Amino acid sequence: MNPGRPNIIIAIDGPAAAGKGTLSRRLAAHYGLHHLDTGLTYRATAKALLDRGLPLDDEALAADVARGLDLSGLDRSVLAVHDVGEAASKVAVMPKVRRALVEAQRAFAADPPGAVLDGRDIGTVVCPDALIKFYVTASPQGRARRRCEEVIRGGGTADIADIIADLQKRDARDAAREDSPLRPADDAHLLDTTEMGIEAAFEAARVLVDAALEH
Repeated sequence: MNPGRPNIIIAIDGPAAAGKGTLSRRLAAHYGLHHLDTGLTYRATAKALLDRGLPLDDEALAADVARGLDLSGLDRSVLAVHDVGEAASKVAVMPKVRRALVEAQRAFAADPPGAVLDGRDIGTVVCPDALIKFYVTASPQGRARRRCEEVIRGGGTADIADIIADLQKRDARDAAREDSPLRPADDAHLLDTTEMGIEAAFEAARVLVDAALEH
């Protein structure tokens, strides 16, 4: 890599369970970059409110909490619990919270040598000037199958029809929201992982990142 190059930022967007998180972590490890799952920042805000016994419907208070988060130490296992997810869905629609977290996410990306960020609006809103952008998607059936396997590996039980319905409902909500809707950036590379394993997705992305780094 060029030592004179500014921070390397890789933006990865896409719907839930398409594989963007796994791909993001692989790319971050390969290129020696920081990694941030921006969805966890909304969950961390919600958990902080819950832990302090604070209301979930006070937008100004939630935004203050969001500004005080340390994004470098988010624990996925702690933040993945159902109650936190339910609370996060309430604070994530608040414009002041979204603005506060976008500023925090941009600051995270600005920390040398750069970062891989994954979420719903990285390439379109958070880091529109990223070195390279990906939109990772897959069919609802393929995504549901992955999510089902994750649940079973974790010792739980899952109904694939219920998961498909939940993912489709979430997709519709993310795409229809007024603030930062889920959509590919105009210059994003599309990766459809329906029939693609993580190694194939990583190799496809790596080739494109390497080409971008050469320019």
